[in-house]
Amino acid sequence: MPTIKISRKALADIMPSDKPVIYYDATLKGFGLKVMPTGAKSWILEYRPGAGGRGVSKKRIKIGTPVSHSPEAAREEASRTLARVTLGSDPAASRSDERKGQTVAEVADNWLAVHVLVKRKPKTYDEYKLAVERYIKPVLGSTKFALVSPSDVSRMQAHIVRGKANKGNGGRTMANRALATLSSIYGWAQDQELIADGFNPVKRIERFKENQIERFLTSEEIGSLAAALSEAETTGIPYDVDGTKTKAKHAAKPENRRTIYGEHAVAAIRLYLFTGCRRSEILNLMWKDVDLERGILFLPDSKTGKKPVILSAQAHAILSNLSRVGKYVIAGASAGEKDEKPRSDLDRPWKAVTARAGLDKLRLHDLRHTYASIGAGGGQGLPIIGKLLGHKNMTTTQRYAHLDTDPMRRVAGFIGDHITRAMGDADGKTS
Repeated sequence: MPTIKISRKALADIMPSDKPVIYYDATLKGFGLKVMPTGAKSWILEYRPGAGGRGVSKKRIKIGTPVSHSPEAAREEASRTLARVTLGSDPAASRSDERKGQTVAEVADNWLAVHVLVKRKPKTYDEYKLAVERYIKPVLGSTKFALVSPSDVSRMQAHIVRGKANKGNGGRTMANRALATLSSIYGWAQDQELIADGFNPVKRIERFKENQIERFLTSEEIGSLAAALSEAETTGIPYDVDGTKTKAKHAAKPENRRTIYGEHAVAAIRLYLFTGCRRSEILNLMWKDVDLERGILFLPDSKTGKKPVILSAQAHAILSNLSRVGKYVIAGASAGEKDEKPRSDLDRPWKAVTARAGLDKLRLHDLRHTYASIGAGGGQGLPIIGKLLGHKNMTTTQRYAHLDTDPMRRVAGFIGDHITRAMGDADGKTS
């Protein structure tokens, strides 16, 4: 078999012959390029396992192809593999054992059933299952779990984007979610000792940049929202009638076209603003978990688990003045009934109130962001804000760090004062 200096130029010059040929590299022993009569090319590495020597039979493994690895990357991978062989590893034997292992689909299904279904909320389970069934399995499902490479993961990422090319952001967000899901599966598999510790082919894959929209209400906008809420529960919010509809002639007079929204719907919106709670935390809140004497809500099952919510005087007043109908604080259609269920949504009152306030495209969740931004902007400290919001991970609260200007302002002031004093001293010496 020929020996050449493998390079990009040499690779371009190699042509297939009528039988398989291996071109060995002149600089790294055992590393080479196998060229098939069909034109298919693959990087290979030959080595003698164990103590080595001519008494030990050579073994050969495939490293990749010119499509997945450049000559430099393939040589580097071969060099790392030889280093492991020197330490006693046998890559060919390991791969043989791995090929007998479970597929990605099998491990993913096991992860969903044993881990996610048992330890995560139903909504989280549904989101993970969607990513597994719609995006991971179609591309990687039949691949042996322990043999998935970064190039395989990149292929899945590209597949998702191609499939969503003309929709929204081109599927980039969903691609990121699928990668996060697959990475979680590999993390769990390591804990279960299904794969070697540290093996995660998702780690090196670059995620798409997401433009997260986080809207914070200004003081003026909060005032507009407050006025609309007051109108909603008193005189009612005006509505329009489509004059082209046949029933338009039976509609109320223009001066009477107003919709009054119940105290519970309005109270829910106010509570979001004054507590920073998530949507489900308020809608599922039960009176038995409200301690007005101590000013605390005890949420038994929030997104991040059991947590207390400290009430401000304003939130306390909202709850104190709210009628108690049934077991849920925000009474729903079945309030007071034997099989009472929490209110499912606030879509209608929310759309009416925000439209009246001139706050188009404002999301209910933006009230949570507003609550946090006011605290951060007032220099109240991110750890405290994180506790108020129930963030399990401090990095989640860090998104508001840019609003916390007080610490930087204090330091800038300190530096400025120091320089001013120094300049004053200098002026005194030269005058």
